[in-house]
Amino acid sequence: MFRNTYDSDNTVFSPQGRLHQVEYALEAVKQGSAAVGLRSKTHSVLLALKRSTGELASYQQKMFRIDDHVGIAIAGLTSDARVLSNFMRQQAMSSKMAFNRPIPVNRLVSAIADKAQVNTQEYGRRPYGVGFLVIGQDKSGPHLYEFSPSGNSYEYYAMSIGARSQSAKTYLEKHYESFADCSLEDLIKHGLHALRETLQQDKDLNVNNTSIGIVGAPSMHENTTGVSFRMLEGETIKPFLDTMVPKDVPATAPAPAATADEDVQMTE
Repeated sequence: MFRNTYDSDNTVFSPQGRLHQVEYALEAVKQGSAAVGLRSKTHSVLLALKRSTGELASYQQKMFRIDDHVGIAIAGLTSDARVLSNFMRQQAMSSKMAFNRPIPVNRLVSAIADKAQVNTQEYGRRPYGVGFLVIGQDKSGPHLYEFSPSGNSYEYYAMSIGARSQSAKTYLEKHYESFADCSLEDLIKHGLHALRETLQQDKDLNVNNTSIGIVGAPSMHENTTGVSFRMLEGETIKPFLDTMVPKDVPATAPAPAATADEDVQMTE
């Protein structure tokens, strides 16, 4: 990405048919910490990696509850996410007031996509610098959607957004065929493994930097009976972290240093 003649505002197409300001907004999403979403026939789950700005700071909130049946995970500018999440809550409340029923998940995602599209077409506005993974459950079952600043939204079986999300996508693409019949515990374990792929080599998932969002019947590790959206953080996610399979030991691990009293062992 670099500055050129056609990126001064978002209403000018380049000769290649590109809107550079919109592409820059998509790059802002890639700067945020990773989030992973998966769904089965009975559940939808979100997993997010939280960041801290320093030793004295708390961890950033990565998930927001929109309604009893909908929740989101974000990647990008948190301030933009706050504005859009408030808009989604207003849409959900308006639907409940007008029709006395929860808003369908696809209609809610379409509403924020339409709102974001306006900022890619009108002069004097900038695109939102945040992407969402939206999970929800309605009469047609569990859902997982991705929303991007370009105004596009897609439904997925599994998806990842944020920094180093391609590593998580690679894991999800290898295992997604088994997700439909997974139990909630197995679905979360797959999500944790995918989220771990986005970490640097010297980092690992723990109760402080991981958030889990669930829509559907509770697992054996939860102290609830409801099926509405809920967020698990802190010590409540430790039972799920304990189910993770440790990473394989690298094949090129250095040989232990030989002491003065033993011979050096040659490796093949």
